[in-house]
Amino acid sequence: MQRKGCQLPINTKEEEHQGRTHFTHNPAVKEKMAASCQYIAKVLCRVSPSILHPLRQYQSCLRRLPVRPYPAFAPIVPPSHFFSTAASGQAEDAAEAVSRYQDRPWDYLESEEYIETYGTQPVWTGYRRNHKGGIPPQKTRKTCIRGDQICGNPCPICRDPNIIIHPQNVKLLEQFISPQTGMVYDPTRTGVCMTQQKNLNQAIDTARDNGLLPLQVPHIDFSGMDYSNSHDAVGSTPPPQSLTSGDTWYKWYSEITPDENEVAKVKKTYKAYLK
Repeated sequence: MQRKGCQLPINTKEEEHQGRTHFTHNPAVKEKMAASCQYIAKVLCRVSPSILHPLRQYQSCLRRLPVRPYPAFAPIVPPSHFFSTAASGQAEDAAEAVSRYQDRPWDYLESEEYIETYGTQPVWTGYRRNHKGGIPPQKTRKTCIRGDQICGNPCPICRDPNIIIHPQNVKLLEQFISPQTGMVYDPTRTGVCMTQQKNLNQAIDTARDNGLLPLQVPHIDFSGMDYSNSHDAVGSTPPPQSLTSGDTWYKWYSEITPDENEVAKVKKTYKAYLK
């Protein structure tokens, strides 16, 4: 039995059709559907390699088959092809940039790319290492690159692959040498890791040995010093004594009388060598 006033409204087929058309033509609903489609596409692009492996095998099989293109239809390219070509293009550009300055690393410091990045300042200007607390550590890290992994905040040399330490890269080496004292800056000032600091010291020593970098020797003024032998500690050498035949150089040597027993022992020991 049904109570009065509690009867549910019954939708007819026409009303249901009107509701569906209103739902599909609503712009707000269309925007939500487009957003959900974009989200699903992003999720599919991040699918694990185990799921994409059959797709790659299928693509390799399609490449082996003979392709007959039709003029009316354009070839269909899967979406993964665009991502792979973009990633490979970026990797090739980075490899070309590194290989460009591999043989002549000093050309990078004169390029427009370097000037746009660093300007006229040294490469270590403004670098600050990430550390806990307000007091920086007393030593820099041992190395920034461990195997194939790079730390989160690499040193000024490790963060730029185009910066290569070489004895002939004089402009780079001069940035780590004090112009007043000629001494190499401490790594706590430049932020360079210990591995690159060791390479810097070796390259600077080699460049100085080859004459590419000046070797500053401290100047000492000797004008105020007295080198004469008039000082009491440095007296004049006495003239040699006049020797006659039979006299010894030292007078006390002629007064010494050796023991006859000791002389006999020495003569007996060296009898075979004495004439």
